[in-house]
Amino acid sequence: MNGYESSFLTRRALLASGGAATASLATGLASARIPPHTMQPLIGPGYRPTDEDEKGLWHQIERLEEEIAGSNLVLREPAIEQYLRDLMGKVGGPAARDMRIYLVRVPDFNAVMFPTGFSLVFSGLLLRMRNEAQLAGVIAHESAHFLRAHMIRQWRDQKRKSDLLAVGAMALGVGGAGAGVYTGDIAQLAQLGTILTLLRYSRIHEAESDAMGARLLAEQGYPPLEMALTWEQLIGELNLSAKYRRKARERGLSLFATHPLPESRMRDLRAAAAELQVPGRVYDNRRARYLQAIGPIRQMLLDDQVKLNDPGATQHVINTLAQDGWNGLLRFYEGENWRLRNRPGDDLRAAQSYAIAVAYPDAPADAWRWHGLSLIKQGRQAEGRSALTRYLALQPNAPDAPFIRQMATT
Repeated sequence: MNGYESSFLTRRALLASGGAATASLATGLASARIPPHTMQPLIGPGYRPTDEDEKGLWHQIERLEEEIAGSNLVLREPAIEQYLRDLMGKVGGPAARDMRIYLVRVPDFNAVMFPTGFSLVFSGLLLRMRNEAQLAGVIAHESAHFLRAHMIRQWRDQKRKSDLLAVGAMALGVGGAGAGVYTGDIAQLAQLGTILTLLRYSRIHEAESDAMGARLLAEQGYPPLEMALTWEQLIGELNLSAKYRRKARERGLSLFATHPLPESRMRDLRAAAAELQVPGRVYDNRRARYLQAIGPIRQMLLDDQVKLNDPGATQHVINTLAQDGWNGLLRFYEGENWRLRNRPGDDLRAAQSYAIAVAYPDAPADAWRWHGLSLIKQGRQAEGRSALTRYLALQPNAPDAPFIRQMATT
Protein backbone atom coordinates (compact mmCIF):
# COMPACT_ATOMS: atom_id res chain seq x y z
CA MET A 1 0.00 0.00 0.00
CA ASN A 2 1.52 3.34 -1.01
CA GLY A 3 1.06 6.66 0.76
CA TYR A 4 -1.70 7.78 -1.54
CA GLU A 5 -3.68 4.61 -1.02
CA SER A 6 -3.30 4.95 2.72
CA SER A 7 -4.65 8.50 2.64
CA PHE A 8 -7.49 7.36 0.42
CA LEU A 9 -8.53 4.77 2.97
CA THR A 10 -8.49 7.42 5.66
CA ARG A 11 -10.63 9.58 3.42
CA ARG A 12 -12.98 6.70 2.80
CA ALA A 13 -13.37 6.31 6.56
CA LEU A 14 -14.92 9.76 6.43
CA LEU A 15 -17.31 8.62 3.74
CA ALA A 16 -18.25 5.56 5.77
CA SER A 17 -19.28 7.76 8.68
CA GLY A 18 -20.66 10.76 6.89
CA GLY A 19 -20.35 10.69 3.14
CA ALA A 20 -23.58 8.79 2.75
CA ALA A 21 -25.27 11.50 4.75
CA THR A 22 -24.07 14.45 2.73
CA ALA A 23 -26.72 16.53 1.19
CA SER A 24 -25.72 16.63 -2.41
CA LEU A 25 -25.67 13.14 -3.79
CA ALA A 26 -26.05 10.92 -0.83
CA THR A 27 -29.21 8.90 -1.06
CA GLY A 28 -31.95 7.43 -3.14
CA LEU A 29 -35.52 8.53 -3.70
CA ALA A 30 -38.82 7.84 -2.08
CA SER A 31 -41.03 5.29 -3.75
CA ALA A 32 -43.32 8.01 -5.16
CA ARG A 33 -41.66 10.72 -7.21
CA ILE A 34 -42.32 14.29 -6.11
CA PRO A 35 -43.41 16.64 -8.92
CA PRO A 36 -41.14 19.72 -9.05
CA HIS A 37 -44.04 22.21 -9.09
CA THR A 38 -45.23 21.04 -5.66
CA MET A 39 -42.04 22.13 -3.87
CA GLN A 40 -42.18 25.54 -2.21
CA PRO A 41 -39.55 27.06 0.13
CA LEU A 42 -40.16 26.84 3.86
CA ILE A 43 -37.42 29.40 4.56
CA GLY A 44 -37.23 32.92 3.15
CA PRO A 45 -34.58 35.65 3.10
CA GLY A 46 -33.10 36.60 6.45
CA TYR A 47 -34.31 33.50 8.26
CA ARG A 48 -33.12 33.10 11.83
CA PRO A 49 -34.15 30.32 14.26
CA THR A 50 -36.54 31.08 17.09
CA ASP A 51 -36.77 27.74 18.86
CA GLU A 52 -34.12 27.11 21.51
CA ASP A 53 -33.12 23.72 20.17
CA GLU A 54 -32.57 25.10 16.69
CA LYS A 55 -30.64 28.05 18.09
CA GLY A 56 -28.31 25.60 19.80
CA LEU A 57 -27.73 23.67 16.60
CA TRP A 58 -27.08 26.89 14.68
CA HIS A 59 -24.51 27.95 17.26
CA GLN A 60 -22.56 24.72 16.87
CA ILE A 61 -22.73 24.82 13.08
CA GLU A 62 -21.50 28.42 13.14
CA ARG A 63 -18.49 27.28 15.17
CA LEU A 64 -17.86 24.50 12.65
CA GLU A 65 -18.03 27.00 9.80
CA GLU A 66 -15.53 29.29 11.52
CA GLU A 67 -13.05 26.47 11.93
CA ILE A 68 -13.37 25.14 8.40
CA ALA A 69 -13.29 28.62 6.87
CA GLY A 70 -10.02 29.31 8.69
CA SER A 71 -8.42 25.95 7.93
CA ASN A 72 -6.16 25.02 5.06
CA LEU A 73 -8.73 22.54 3.81
CA VAL A 74 -10.27 25.48 1.96
CA LEU A 75 -8.80 26.16 -1.48
CA ARG A 76 -7.79 29.82 -1.58
CA GLU A 77 -8.72 30.60 -5.18
CA PRO A 78 -10.52 33.96 -5.10
CA ALA A 79 -11.78 33.85 -8.69
CA ILE A 80 -13.23 30.36 -8.28
CA GLU A 81 -14.69 31.22 -4.88
CA GLN A 82 -16.46 34.20 -6.45
CA TYR A 83 -17.65 32.02 -9.31
CA LEU A 84 -19.21 29.57 -6.84
CA ARG A 85 -20.84 32.39 -4.89
CA ASP A 86 -22.30 33.85 -8.08
CA LEU A 87 -23.62 30.44 -9.11
CA MET A 88 -25.23 29.89 -5.73
CA GLY A 89 -26.78 33.34 -5.99
CA LYS A 90 -28.29 32.33 -9.31
CA VAL A 91 -29.80 28.93 -8.40
CA GLY A 92 -30.07 29.27 -4.62
CA GLY A 93 -33.65 30.42 -4.58
CA PRO A 94 -35.17 33.20 -2.45
CA ALA A 95 -32.70 32.82 0.44
CA ALA A 96 -29.55 32.66 -1.71
CA ARG A 97 -28.10 35.78 -0.09
CA ASP A 98 -28.02 33.97 3.25
CA MET A 99 -25.88 31.11 1.89
CA ARG A 100 -22.08 30.77 2.03
CA ILE A 101 -20.10 28.33 -0.07
CA TYR A 102 -16.55 27.00 0.43
CA LEU A 103 -14.41 24.89 -1.86
CA VAL A 104 -12.42 22.26 0.05
CA ARG A 105 -9.63 20.16 -1.39
CA VAL A 106 -11.07 16.70 -1.00
CA PRO A 107 -11.05 14.67 -4.25
CA ASP A 108 -14.53 13.21 -3.86
CA PHE A 109 -17.80 13.68 -5.70
CA ASN A 110 -19.65 15.45 -2.95
CA ALA A 111 -21.15 18.62 -1.49
CA VAL A 112 -22.76 19.50 1.84
CA MET A 113 -25.37 22.01 3.02
CA PHE A 114 -25.89 22.91 6.67
CA PRO A 115 -29.02 24.46 8.26
CA THR A 116 -27.32 27.85 8.66
CA GLY A 117 -26.79 28.21 4.91
CA PHE A 118 -23.13 27.18 5.14
CA SER A 119 -22.13 24.76 2.40
CA LEU A 120 -19.07 22.88 1.17
CA VAL A 121 -18.18 21.81 -2.35
CA PHE A 122 -15.50 19.12 -2.65
CA SER A 123 -12.82 19.63 -5.29
CA GLY A 124 -13.52 16.18 -6.74
CA LEU A 125 -16.99 17.39 -7.64
CA LEU A 126 -15.59 20.20 -9.78
CA LEU A 127 -13.41 17.75 -11.69
CA ARG A 128 -16.36 15.59 -12.68
CA MET A 129 -18.69 18.32 -13.89
CA ARG A 130 -18.77 18.63 -17.69
CA ASN A 131 -20.45 22.02 -17.70
CA GLU A 132 -21.86 24.74 -15.49
CA ALA A 133 -25.36 23.28 -15.60
CA GLN A 134 -24.22 20.11 -13.86
CA LEU A 135 -22.52 22.05 -11.08
CA ALA A 136 -25.50 24.37 -10.82
CA GLY A 137 -27.73 21.31 -10.43
CA VAL A 138 -25.74 20.11 -7.44
CA ILE A 139 -25.78 23.57 -5.87
CA ALA A 140 -29.51 23.91 -6.53
CA HIS A 141 -30.07 20.55 -4.84
CA GLU A 142 -28.02 21.71 -1.83
CA SER A 143 -29.90 24.99 -1.71
CA ALA A 144 -33.18 23.09 -1.68
CA HIS A 145 -32.08 21.28 1.49
CA PHE A 146 -31.70 24.70 3.12
CA LEU A 147 -34.94 26.10 1.69
CA ARG A 148 -36.88 23.05 2.87
CA ALA A 149 -35.24 23.14 6.35
CA HIS A 150 -34.27 19.49 5.97
CA MET A 151 -31.39 19.35 8.41
CA ILE A 152 -33.26 20.86 11.31
CA ARG A 153 -36.27 18.66 10.57
CA GLN A 154 -34.04 15.61 10.49
CA TRP A 155 -32.19 16.73 13.62
CA ARG A 156 -35.41 17.05 15.58
CA ASP A 157 -36.45 13.60 14.46
CA GLN A 158 -33.10 12.21 15.59
CA LYS A 159 -33.36 14.07 18.86
CA ARG A 160 -36.57 12.25 19.62
CA LYS A 161 -34.83 8.93 19.02
CA SER A 162 -31.38 9.43 20.48
CA ASP A 163 -29.39 11.37 23.02
CA LEU A 164 -26.25 11.29 20.87
CA LEU A 165 -26.58 14.90 19.74
CA ALA A 166 -23.82 16.51 21.76
CA VAL A 167 -22.58 18.21 18.63
CA GLY A 168 -20.38 20.73 20.42
CA ALA A 169 -17.36 18.47 20.46
CA MET A 170 -17.82 17.67 16.79
CA ALA A 171 -17.01 21.21 15.75
CA LEU A 172 -13.60 21.10 17.40
CA GLY A 173 -10.27 20.34 15.80
CA VAL A 174 -11.18 20.85 12.18
CA GLY A 175 -8.99 23.94 11.91
CA GLY A 176 -5.80 21.93 12.12
CA ALA A 177 -6.77 19.47 9.41
CA GLY A 178 -5.39 19.14 5.96
CA ALA A 179 -1.95 20.59 5.36
CA GLY A 180 -2.58 19.19 1.91
CA VAL A 181 -4.82 16.59 0.38
CA TYR A 182 -2.35 13.83 1.10
CA THR A 183 0.06 15.27 3.67
CA GLY A 184 -2.46 16.55 6.18
CA ASP A 185 -4.25 14.62 8.90
CA ILE A 186 -7.43 14.00 6.89
CA ALA A 187 -8.68 11.77 9.72
CA GLN A 188 -9.81 14.94 11.47
CA LEU A 189 -12.42 15.29 8.75
CA ALA A 190 -14.17 12.34 10.38
CA GLN A 191 -15.60 14.81 12.88
CA LEU A 192 -17.46 16.39 10.01
CA GLY A 193 -18.58 12.93 8.96
CA THR A 194 -19.91 12.27 12.45
CA ILE A 195 -22.22 15.24 12.52
CA LEU A 196 -23.47 14.38 9.04
CA THR A 197 -24.23 10.83 10.12
CA LEU A 198 -26.38 12.08 12.96
CA LEU A 199 -28.19 14.45 10.63
CA ARG A 200 -28.65 12.05 7.75
CA TYR A 201 -31.37 13.02 5.33
CA SER A 202 -34.31 10.75 4.71
CA ARG A 203 -35.41 9.48 1.32
CA ILE A 204 -38.25 11.98 1.23
CA HIS A 205 -35.86 14.85 1.92
CA GLU A 206 -33.63 13.83 -0.94
CA ALA A 207 -36.63 13.49 -3.22
CA GLU A 208 -37.81 16.96 -2.26
CA SER A 209 -34.38 18.45 -2.90
CA ASP A 210 -34.11 16.77 -6.28
CA ALA A 211 -37.53 18.09 -7.30
CA MET A 212 -36.92 21.62 -6.10
CA GLY A 213 -33.33 21.64 -7.36
CA ALA A 214 -34.42 20.63 -10.85
CA ARG A 215 -36.97 23.43 -10.88
CA LEU A 216 -34.44 26.03 -9.67
CA LEU A 217 -32.08 24.85 -12.39
CA ALA A 218 -34.62 25.08 -15.19
CA GLU A 219 -35.84 28.50 -14.05
CA GLN A 220 -32.36 29.90 -14.66
CA GLY A 221 -32.19 28.60 -18.22
CA TYR A 222 -30.08 25.51 -17.60
CA PRO A 223 -31.17 22.22 -19.20
CA PRO A 224 -32.78 20.32 -16.30
CA LEU A 225 -31.74 16.98 -17.81
CA GLU A 226 -28.16 17.68 -16.70
CA MET A 227 -29.02 16.58 -13.15
CA ALA A 228 -29.91 13.10 -14.42
CA LEU A 229 -26.79 13.03 -16.61
CA THR A 230 -24.66 13.82 -13.55
CA TRP A 231 -26.04 10.71 -11.88
CA GLU A 232 -25.47 8.65 -15.02
CA GLN A 233 -21.81 9.67 -14.99
CA LEU A 234 -21.38 8.80 -11.32
CA ILE A 235 -23.06 5.41 -11.71
CA GLY A 236 -20.70 4.56 -14.55
CA GLU A 237 -17.70 5.63 -12.48
CA LEU A 238 -18.65 3.50 -9.51
CA ASN A 239 -19.33 0.50 -11.73
CA LEU A 240 -15.95 0.73 -13.49
CA SER A 241 -14.16 1.31 -10.21
CA ALA A 242 -15.71 -1.88 -8.80
CA LYS A 243 -14.90 -3.82 -11.99
CA TYR A 244 -11.21 -2.90 -11.77
CA ARG A 245 -11.15 -3.99 -8.14
CA ARG A 246 -13.07 -7.17 -9.05
CA LYS A 247 -15.69 -6.40 -6.43
CA ALA A 248 -19.37 -5.61 -6.34
CA ARG A 249 -20.21 -1.94 -6.27
CA GLU A 250 -19.87 -0.85 -2.67
CA ARG A 251 -22.71 0.56 -0.64
CA GLY A 252 -21.27 0.86 2.85
CA LEU A 253 -18.43 3.14 1.80
CA SER A 254 -20.14 4.91 -1.04
CA LEU A 255 -22.40 7.87 -1.56
CA PHE A 256 -25.32 5.46 -1.74
CA ALA A 257 -25.14 3.74 1.63
CA THR A 258 -28.44 3.06 3.44
CA HIS A 259 -30.68 3.84 0.47
CA PRO A 260 -31.79 2.28 -2.81
CA LEU A 261 -29.59 2.12 -5.85
CA PRO A 262 -29.12 5.44 -7.68
CA GLU A 263 -30.62 4.18 -10.95
CA SER A 264 -34.10 4.96 -9.62
CA ARG A 265 -33.03 8.46 -8.73
CA MET A 266 -31.65 8.99 -12.21
CA ARG A 267 -34.92 7.84 -13.75
CA ASP A 268 -36.95 10.18 -11.56
CA LEU A 269 -34.71 13.11 -12.43
CA ARG A 270 -35.24 12.37 -16.12
CA ALA A 271 -38.99 12.45 -15.54
CA ALA A 272 -38.71 15.75 -13.66
CA ALA A 273 -36.66 17.21 -16.51
CA ALA A 274 -39.33 16.21 -19.01
CA GLU A 275 -41.97 18.01 -16.91
CA LEU A 276 -39.86 21.15 -16.60
CA GLN A 277 -38.69 21.40 -20.21
CA VAL A 278 -40.58 24.22 -21.91
CA PRO A 279 -41.14 23.59 -25.63
CA GLY A 280 -39.34 26.15 -27.76
CA ARG A 281 -37.22 27.53 -24.93
CA VAL A 282 -33.47 27.60 -25.51
CA TYR A 283 -31.41 26.14 -22.65
CA ASP A 284 -27.67 26.66 -22.21
CA ASN A 285 -25.32 24.41 -20.22
CA ARG A 286 -22.67 27.20 -20.19
CA ARG A 287 -19.82 24.77 -20.67
CA ALA A 288 -17.34 27.37 -21.92
CA ARG A 289 -17.84 29.57 -18.88
CA TYR A 290 -17.37 26.60 -16.56
CA LEU A 291 -14.11 25.52 -18.19
CA GLN A 292 -12.79 29.05 -18.00
CA ALA A 293 -13.65 29.24 -14.30
CA ILE A 294 -11.94 26.01 -13.25
CA GLY A 295 -9.10 26.24 -15.76
CA PRO A 296 -6.49 27.42 -13.22
CA ILE A 297 -7.00 24.33 -11.02
CA ARG A 298 -8.02 21.66 -13.53
CA GLN A 299 -4.54 20.10 -13.60
CA MET A 300 -4.49 19.97 -9.80
CA LEU A 301 -7.92 18.31 -9.79
CA LEU A 302 -6.76 15.64 -12.25
CA ASP A 303 -3.54 15.12 -10.33
CA ASP A 304 -5.44 14.56 -7.08
CA GLN A 305 -7.75 12.09 -8.78
CA VAL A 306 -4.97 10.02 -10.33
CA LYS A 307 -3.18 9.78 -7.00
CA LEU A 308 -6.19 8.16 -5.36
CA ASN A 309 -4.99 4.90 -6.95
CA ASP A 310 -8.47 4.06 -8.19
CA PRO A 311 -7.73 3.37 -11.87
CA GLY A 312 -11.26 2.37 -12.81
CA ALA A 313 -12.79 5.55 -11.44
CA THR A 314 -10.03 7.67 -12.96
CA GLN A 315 -10.41 6.07 -16.37
CA HIS A 316 -14.14 6.72 -16.34
CA VAL A 317 -13.71 10.33 -15.22
CA ILE A 318 -11.17 11.03 -17.96
CA ASN A 319 -13.20 9.29 -20.67
CA THR A 320 -16.34 11.14 -19.57
CA LEU A 321 -14.61 14.51 -19.75
CA ALA A 322 -13.15 13.55 -23.12
CA GLN A 323 -16.64 13.15 -24.57
CA ASP A 324 -16.47 16.91 -25.03
CA GLY A 325 -13.08 16.64 -26.76
CA TRP A 326 -9.64 15.30 -25.93
CA ASN A 327 -6.77 17.63 -25.09
CA GLY A 328 -3.19 17.35 -23.92
CA LEU A 329 -4.06 17.52 -20.25
CA LEU A 330 -6.54 14.64 -20.42
CA ARG A 331 -4.22 12.50 -22.55
CA PHE A 332 -1.35 13.08 -20.12
CA TYR A 333 -3.41 11.98 -17.11
CA GLU A 334 -4.70 9.03 -19.07
CA GLY A 335 -1.04 8.03 -19.35
CA GLU A 336 -0.46 8.68 -15.68
CA ASN A 337 -3.38 6.45 -14.78
CA TRP A 338 -1.89 3.58 -16.80
CA ARG A 339 1.61 4.18 -15.43
CA LEU A 340 0.47 4.17 -11.81
CA ARG A 341 -1.76 1.14 -12.34
CA ASN A 342 1.36 -0.73 -13.48
CA ARG A 343 -0.18 -3.93 -14.80
CA PRO A 344 1.35 -5.90 -17.70
CA GLY A 345 1.21 -3.76 -20.83
CA ASP A 346 0.40 -0.55 -18.96
CA ASP A 347 3.83 0.93 -19.69
CA LEU A 348 3.09 0.75 -23.42
CA ARG A 349 -0.39 2.20 -22.92
CA ALA A 350 1.11 5.03 -20.90
CA ALA A 351 3.80 5.68 -23.51
CA GLN A 352 1.15 5.94 -26.21
CA SER A 353 -0.89 8.40 -24.16
CA TYR A 354 2.17 10.58 -23.50
CA ALA A 355 3.03 10.57 -27.21
CA ILE A 356 -0.48 11.72 -28.08
CA ALA A 357 -0.51 14.30 -25.27
CA VAL A 358 2.55 16.19 -26.51
CA ALA A 359 0.89 16.69 -29.89
CA TYR A 360 -1.54 19.08 -28.21
CA PRO A 361 -0.53 22.68 -27.46
CA ASP A 362 -1.88 22.45 -23.91
CA ALA A 363 0.21 19.41 -22.92
CA PRO A 364 1.70 19.95 -19.45
CA ALA A 365 5.47 19.98 -19.10
CA ASP A 366 5.45 16.61 -17.36
CA ALA A 367 4.00 15.06 -20.51
CA TRP A 368 7.29 15.84 -22.28
CA ARG A 369 9.25 14.38 -19.38
CA TRP A 370 7.43 11.05 -19.41
CA HIS A 371 7.32 10.98 -23.19
CA GLY A 372 11.09 11.37 -23.27
CA LEU A 373 11.70 8.70 -20.66
CA SER A 374 9.36 6.32 -22.47
CA LEU A 375 11.20 6.85 -25.76
CA ILE A 376 14.57 6.20 -24.15
CA LYS A 377 13.19 3.03 -22.57
CA GLN A 378 12.16 1.92 -26.06
CA GLY A 379 15.71 2.53 -27.33
CA ARG A 380 14.82 5.70 -29.24
CA GLN A 381 17.58 7.70 -27.61
CA ALA A 382 17.74 10.75 -29.88
CA GLU A 383 13.98 11.31 -29.82
CA GLY A 384 13.93 10.78 -26.09
CA ARG A 385 16.67 13.33 -25.46
CA SER A 386 14.84 15.82 -27.67
CA ALA A 387 11.65 15.39 -25.62
CA LEU A 388 13.57 15.81 -22.37
CA THR A 389 15.16 18.98 -23.72
CA ARG A 390 11.68 20.30 -24.41
CA TYR A 391 10.68 19.47 -20.82
CA LEU A 392 13.67 21.41 -19.48
CA ALA A 393 12.80 24.39 -21.64
CA LEU A 394 9.32 24.41 -20.09
CA GLN A 395 10.48 23.64 -16.54
CA PRO A 396 14.12 24.82 -16.19
CA ASN A 397 13.90 24.92 -12.40
CA ALA A 398 12.12 21.61 -11.90
CA PRO A 399 13.36 19.63 -8.89
CA ASP A 400 14.58 16.86 -11.18
CA ALA A 401 16.16 19.23 -13.72
CA PRO A 402 19.80 18.24 -12.96
CA PHE A 403 18.99 14.55 -13.42
CA ILE A 404 16.97 15.13 -16.59
CA ARG A 405 19.64 17.48 -17.98
CA GLN A 406 22.23 14.76 -17.56
CA MET A 407 20.03 12.27 -19.39
CA ALA A 408 19.31 14.74 -22.19
CA THR A 409 22.99 15.35 -22.89
CA THR A 410 24.46 11.84 -22.63
